[in-house]
Amino acid sequence: MNRSTKDLLLTALAPVMWGTTYIVTTEFLPADRPFLTAMLRALPAGLLLILLSRRLPRGSWWWKSAVIGTLNIAAFFALLFIATYRLPGGVAAVAAAVGPLATAGATLLILHQKVRLRTWLLGLTGVAGVAMVVLSAEARLDPVGALAGIGGAVSMAIAVVLTKRWGMPDGAGPAALAGWQLTAGGLLLIPLAFAVEGALPAFTTGNLLGYVYLGLVNTALGYWLWFRGIGRLSVVPLSFLGLLSPLTAATVGWIVLGETFTLWQTAGFAVALGATVTAQLQNRPKPQIPTAPKQSELAHA
Repeated sequence: MNRSTKDLLLTALAPVMWGTTYIVTTEFLPADRPFLTAMLRALPAGLLLILLSRRLPRGSWWWKSAVIGTLNIAAFFALLFIATYRLPGGVAAVAAAVGPLATAGATLLILHQKVRLRTWLLGLTGVAGVAMVVLSAEARLDPVGALAGIGGAVSMAIAVVLTKRWGMPDGAGPAALAGWQLTAGGLLLIPLAFAVEGALPAFTTGNLLGYVYLGLVNTALGYWLWFRGIGRLSVVPLSFLGLLSPLTAATVGWIVLGETFTLWQTAGFAVALGATVTAQLQNRPKPQIPTAPKQSELAHA
């Protein structure tokens, strides 16, 4: 396995882990506490990663971490859980699937890089595939939840592009970068959680286990892998890996909750997965083909 394939597979683990967020939220966590859940998912994980990396931001990375932490953690987590609590998993997943399109737009506006038509078409194909997998005739559309889901995808896309633009901080790895942003976002969510949702509820054992999983596996490990991937992969193919999240959510529902897959849903799964794979292949560098030496070079050999 070459290095680029290894980086791709490790990075893909992050959205696969995130795909378990919906079932953990609905089956284990207190109802209707999106800001509390967002804060408890972010802050402990951020502090743990800072402790493990033993590094704090320096210079401009104090405000850069705050900006990206606001977009990628505080705003994204809050909007994600609002969508999760207000929408069926299918509708929330389709809203989140606009991530590749949002990333393509942010790449155009922030990095001033051209985005090929093929990328836009693949983004639309990914959304269509996810919709085929997770939408049903009974799916209800809550406007606030739908806007929250789309807003979360856009917020995360802007954060990914800004992270790519600013690069990795000197002397700090992905664990430190993820820790700074998770901590910044978690701290911003504390006053929001208590102002909007009031005092802490009485946690059950299931609640605590759900929060521990979200903090350690879903977030600390997941975001370390994600920021590692941001430093090694191109922005647009990276964003298409996000489609693995709703596909994982659908698969977990099938395995754990006994939900069935129709032929139509299976086709949608193949469409979304195909868009993800194609996005990776079209951005891989072409291998260099050695050319025959010139006669002048042979004469001096």
